[in-house]
Amino acid sequence: MNIIFKRKSVRTFLDIDVDDTTIEQIIRAGMAAPSAKNQRPWEFYVVRNKETREKLAQCTPYARPVANAPVAIVACYRTNDLYAPLMPLLDMSCCCENMLIQAAALDMGSVWISFAPHKERQEPAKKVLNLPENLEVFAVLPVGYPKGEGKVVDRFDAGRIHWEA
Repeated sequence: MNIIFKRKSVRTFLDIDVDDTTIEQIIRAGMAAPSAKNQRPWEFYVVRNKETREKLAQCTPYARPVANAPVAIVACYRTNDLYAPLMPLLDMSCCCENMLIQAAALDMGSVWISFAPHKERQEPAKKVLNLPENLEVFAVLPVGYPKGEGKVVDRFDAGRIHWEA
């Protein structure tokens, strides 16, 4: 799985549409993630409309890439009918990581724009998308063809490994 070491955060995109098959492959990877008691709390909104993406980008100061990407995948989680109600944020983290890795494997760019657990970000985004009461916005992943090469960062730090004697 060397693709893990090639994944990078992409914040600028070429003005080229991303086809539905590619988006579905990315979301399929997200749905392959493990979740507590297999509760799979995820729901996804695929946003292509520029005006909607611009509104989402205004929900947090870190979301400008959402407005500039051809498509945004909004990863949401259910708050009802959960077997493990304390676990959705962990479940969604696994899900989003899978999607970021799959995007990289498809030569696409993306970046994790966190909305949860910040209610001041989640509530405006929830209104923009007119989400039902039982859904919360976890993160938004802008997706597109990367503009430029970008830089892969080696985050390995041997000093954080503690070997049992």
